[in-house]
Amino acid sequence: MDFNVKKLASDAGVFFTRAVQYTEEKLGQAEKTELDAHLENLIARADCTKNWTEKIFRQTEVLLQPNPSARIEEFFYEKLDRKIPSRTTNAELLGQYMQDAAKDFGPGTPYGSTLITVGEFQRRLGAAEREFLQTSAINFLTPLRNFLEGDWKTISKERRLLENRRLDLDVCKARLKKAKLAEAKAAAAPDFQETRPRNYVLSASASALLSAEVDKAEHELRVAQTEFDRQAEVTRLLLEGISSTHVNHLRCLHEFAEAEVAYYAQCHKHMQDLQKELSRFPDAFAVNASTSGMSPGPAPLPTATLPGVSSPSHPPNGSNALESNTLKIEEVKPPATGTRKAKVLYDYDAADTSELSLLADELITVYTVPGMDPDWLIGERGNQKGKVPVTYLELLS
Repeated sequence: MDFNVKKLASDAGVFFTRAVQYTEEKLGQAEKTELDAHLENLIARADCTKNWTEKIFRQTEVLLQPNPSARIEEFFYEKLDRKIPSRTTNAELLGQYMQDAAKDFGPGTPYGSTLITVGEFQRRLGAAEREFLQTSAINFLTPLRNFLEGDWKTISKERRLLENRRLDLDVCKARLKKAKLAEAKAAAAPDFQETRPRNYVLSASASALLSAEVDKAEHELRVAQTEFDRQAEVTRLLLEGISSTHVNHLRCLHEFAEAEVAYYAQCHKHMQDLQKELSRFPDAFAVNASTSGMSPGPAPLPTATLPGVSSPSHPPNGSNALESNTLKIEEVKPPATGTRKAKVLYDYDAADTSELSLLADELITVYTVPGMDPDWLIGERGNQKGKVPVTYLELLS
């Protein structure tokens, strides 16, 4: 390899003088050229933009892909410029397991058919999630990454170059100052006696050398000042482009939020459809019990008094139909004693006009009448009255 020794030596000398200047500035032994206030503000704004963009980018990556191993794998694929393989989402995998289990349990059984239905909706949720991840990666993560790995690297490079030009300028200023001090000292107290002709020549020669040294230092300072001003302008133009970066990131943020809204709306719709599908089989538990040969036992204990219990299914309607023929709600009168207050634990939609719809956390008055199914009570709320399921209530003392 052909080395340019002169250039190498020159670069080493420049590096050394910059290092000396930087060290003396830190020690307070040398003057430092300050940047103008506008440029300083642009630099501070750029640093702030870079720091927060990096944090938002990293946390968005964690949000979209919580698995660190998967993130590392995707990072290597990107660096190798290879396509990232499609990865099955957890919801899709769960849906597949449910449907495979239904094949073993029997798709004709209540449990098996429900597994098939829920598994299908889990797979739909997983597909929606995968689409959201792809959209967010393209519309939000990619622009942030391009800024950090492209625009910011260019800005950092020009800022380093500006710092080098500033150090060179301050070195030239210091050199000119020393040259002028030496010239002034020589003029004030010459080193040679003026009584000898030979010393006149030496004194004039030294004065000329010092003057030439000052001229050279002044020329180098003018060149350094020009290069510094040019680099400051280039850096300023790049830093002013941060405003355009903010506008671009704002647009990307809107697209990310819209994708997130669409994803959660799609998930909500899938869950509503699933709820409708499951509501078509209200007697699935009763069918399961009868097919397993179990005789009907006593009514289950109310779960309303157990904290943290999820909303129970509707009570069986077998005796409810019989009651509707013999019990007329509008004719039922509250007993003189025996009424109680009850807190509603879950929302309940009335199945017919004989029942009372409930809202979670509201208080109603309840009581029972002779011959009524023990799983039900009569509930009153103002002028409204109807049957309510016991399992949806917490009876208060």
